[in-house]
Amino acid sequence: MLTSSGYKSISPLKHHPRKGISQQSNAVDQTMTDLYDIPVETATGEQTTLATYRDKLLLVVNVASKCGFTPQYGDLQKLQDEYRDRGLAIVGFPSNQFDGQEPGTNDEIQEFCSTNFGVDFPVFAKIDVNGADRHPIYSSLTETADQTGAAGDVGWNFEKFLVAPGGDVVARIRSKTSPGTPEFTALIEENLPA
Repeated sequence: MLTSSGYKSISPLKHHPRKGISQQSNAVDQTMTDLYDIPVETATGEQTTLATYRDKLLLVVNVASKCGFTPQYGDLQKLQDEYRDRGLAIVGFPSNQFDGQEPGTNDEIQEFCSTNFGVDFPVFAKIDVNGADRHPIYSSLTETADQTGAAGDVGWNFEKFLVAPGGDVVARIRSKTSPGTPEFTALIEENLPA
């Protein structure tokens, strides 16, 4: 299925009733482009993909510098530090779609993240996560339902999508859930590569 941007979306998702999280169907549709092949832009304007993360547990987060959830940058960095060597990778995608809480340029965002939170995980170029100009990464990710069964638009800054090695989206975690909670850590540990 092609998105409005012309990219193919990842395979359909199904709700995993036992864990209360959403998982992709095990059936593989070879005609669909996976998440790792979708072009993204680095903060310095270079084109790349997420292909280098194919064998990692990938946490994709839409981020903002002037949000009540902005301190989650610190918790995300702690997770990155603790689990990097065990296969966790975190990537941030700034978005200014929620009350203008990410007004900075890509350079200003990078400076803010490193100065205030010591962030060393990739924070890509600013994108739209909702609406007609939604980036194809988020067109795919937002097909995933959260614990309540709700899929669709990103609700706010710092919504998190956990992608298992190989591309299955195993969880959608809403903004209010901090990456510093024991439940979040348990979810990371449960899905780390073997």
